[in-house]
Amino acid sequence: MAPTTSDSPHHGTARPLTPPAVPFFCYGGGFLIIFLYFCRLEQVFPYGIPLPDRKTLRTMATIDKNDSSDKRLTVALIYDFDGTLAPGNMQEYDFIPAVGKSNKEFWSEANSLAEKQDADPVLAYMARMIQEAQSTGLSLRREAFQESGRSIRYYAGVEAWFARMNRYAEEQGLRLLHYINSSGLREIIEGTSIAHEFKHIYACSFLYNVDGIAYWPAVAVNYTNKTQFIFKINKGVESVYDTQMVNRYMEEDKRPVPFKRMIYVGDGTTDIPCMKLVKNYGGHSIAVYNPEDRNKRREMATLIRDNRVNYVCEADYTEGSEMDTVVKTIIDKIAVDSRLEQLQTTKI
Repeated sequence: MAPTTSDSPHHGTARPLTPPAVPFFCYGGGFLIIFLYFCRLEQVFPYGIPLPDRKTLRTMATIDKNDSSDKRLTVALIYDFDGTLAPGNMQEYDFIPAVGKSNKEFWSEANSLAEKQDADPVLAYMARMIQEAQSTGLSLRREAFQESGRSIRYYAGVEAWFARMNRYAEEQGLRLLHYINSSGLREIIEGTSIAHEFKHIYACSFLYNVDGIAYWPAVAVNYTNKTQFIFKINKGVESVYDTQMVNRYMEEDKRPVPFKRMIYVGDGTTDIPCMKLVKNYGGHSIAVYNPEDRNKRREMATLIRDNRVNYVCEADYTEGSEMDTVVKTIIDKIAVDSRLEQLQTTKI
């Protein structure tokens, strides 16, 4: 606590409080002073110096981790969300119960709306979310959707998966980046405990009015237009709005993430176009299924026979699982292929 005038030996003399003299090097030099100036955070030390919160520190770490000066080859691990990292659909954990519907009722009404209007099913479910929230008085603010994401439960091992895979890739001399490519709602994913693990989240989202209320779809991601985000990752374009960079010609070996260094993980039919695209361009596609549904593996095996995916695994992300082994082996292959290419280039 800052001292009052009665605590000061200079009674009756009001004078501005000044921080104690601290050697310049204690603040890490000029860089830290510039950093502190630009943070503009609400938390402050007693002497008015901004204190970065956890989110800001995490952002700084991400920027540093993704620094263009990093010369390691980049591998992209791209995930669908619903049915891939978590069982079921994300709306079923909190939003649908909150509007008083059963899962069957909500999806039946959304699909019926799409069929009657000959509309995109993704746009139809987003419209139903707005309609149901308005009719029940449920908040349509971004923060409310994010809060909904906190109730999502994952498949076994998901939360520890990212750090373990990052370490393994680093041991092979590679940099691993994680992406989401989902028909679910971006705002809900942003509220999950694993949101910070992703370089970027490509998913459906809403437009918000001046009061911060969702009123119209901003992005609708269905199974075919999901493929556009594979090309954006390939060329290092994160913006959904940008249509210039993604369509600009770029030699394959100059692209930030060539297709051969992509791993796509999805849970079935809605991900088939992306899985087949990545596989056909030399990458690796993995179809996962709920471990509780033993009959699903037989169904998913047709994706291998039809040449749509490379592997089928249980959605079990624990260390030593089939999924763990397959992804580590793919990372090994990418590292070996890279070294072989370097040897070929050296000989030429």
